[in-house]
Parts: sequence; C-alpha cells; structure tokens
Amino acid sequence: MGVINIFLTDELGETLDDFVHDELCFTFDRIGPEGPRRLIEGQVWAFIDWVTDDMAGLEMCRRLRADPRTAEAHITIVLEADDVEDRRRALRAGADDYMVGPLDRIGVLDRVLALQSQRLASAAPVTELRRLPTIEVGPLVIDTIAYQARWAGHPIELSPNEFRLLRFLAENPDRVMSRRDLIEGLGKREPEIDERTVDVWIGRLRRAIKAAGGGDPIRTVRALGYVFDSY
Repeated sequence: MGVINIFLTDELGETLDDFVHDELCFTFDRIGPEGPRRLIEGQVWAFIDWVTDDMAGLEMCRRLRADPRTAEAHITIVLEADDVEDRRRALRAGADDYMVGPLDRIGVLDRVLALQSQRLASAAPVTELRRLPTIEVGPLVIDTIAYQARWAGHPIELSPNEFRLLRFLAENPDRVMSRRDLIEGLGKREPEIDERTVDVWIGRLRRAIKAAGGGDPIRTVRALGYVFDSY
C-alpha cells in the first residue's frame, strides 16, 4: 500500500487519524521549523498557515523547499483571507497553490484527493521519474531507492529496520534524538514498543557500521538519547 504524508502547521495535524483510500494510506502529522519529525516514505503534502506560532508561513515554505526531505512536497499556503497580493507572495516563496482557512479534515482530504487524481492522470512512465537524491553525511552514503548504505565505499549490511533507523538518523545529523523520537520517527507507534527496544536497534546498527569500517558515529547522550555525529 502506498503512503501519502500530509503535514500541517496547524495543531489539527496531531489529531487526525489515518485515512485509507484506493490502495493509499493518508497519514497526518504536525510540522514545525525543524521539518518532519519522522521518516518520510512516499509523497509529501504540506499545508502551511500564513502565520504560524514559530515563524511566518512564507519563511516556513522556503525552509521546506531547502530541506531535501520536503523539497518536492506539494505545498499549499493557508491564507487568512483571499488576498491577491498574499497569493502572489506565497507562490513566489515556493508554494504550489493556496486555500483560505480555517482547515478541517474534509477540506484537506478533498484538496489532496483532487490533486492526487490530477497527478495520476498526467503521470509520466516510471522510467522517466526523477531519481530521488541520495543522503550523504561525511563518508556515509545512503541510496534510498536501492536500499543500500555504504561507509567510505564499503557496503553496510543492514536489516530493513536498521536501514530505516540509519536513514532517519542521517536525515537528522548532530541532533539529539530521544528513544521516543526514534520510535515515532520510524512510524512504530502501534503496537506500543518499549523504549529500551531502541537500545537493541542502536546496538545492531553500531555493529553493522563498525563491520564496514565506520567506527561509531552514533553517540549516546546520557538521559537524553542518541545523536548521529556528522564530523
């Protein structure tokens, strides 16, 4: 089943349940200036309020376009009123379109489903789709399409879960991630997972990186969690 990631700056993103339609699972989450708080797999749609709690919606839009994880997202600016100049400014900042708030679940899904149908109708053959960029952090290179990771050219032997964990850490380098952050970042909210299970995941990942000659780039921060050092 395919996944459509829908992010909102509005607190509504924290309250909406997943929605399944036509072999697609639409998931919802809230997004802030730091970008997605979980691993991104599949298409991304972002609804950015004209004014957010942390910054102007236009600056938020620019940040999403500069973030490799969300650079190709479909961004909708949510205006407080249908103002022509605000529309122009939103599009210049990198938004794809706009709508007038406030948002609700039906309005968000209607917009995504309508645009998704348009995309499918005009989609290019798979062979013509642009290849997603690899993730590079120092000597670590992750190919998200081939599901391969290398350290200074040497392959890292990983299970699917370890690969996703490494990818999530590499997408958030030099940032302390709590055990709960890692569980939620990998989308493992249900069923409930003991936070100490993360220590087992990290241990296996460390051994795999060391076996490829990578030393130990994952640093334990006492009482807080783990951080992937980029230097």
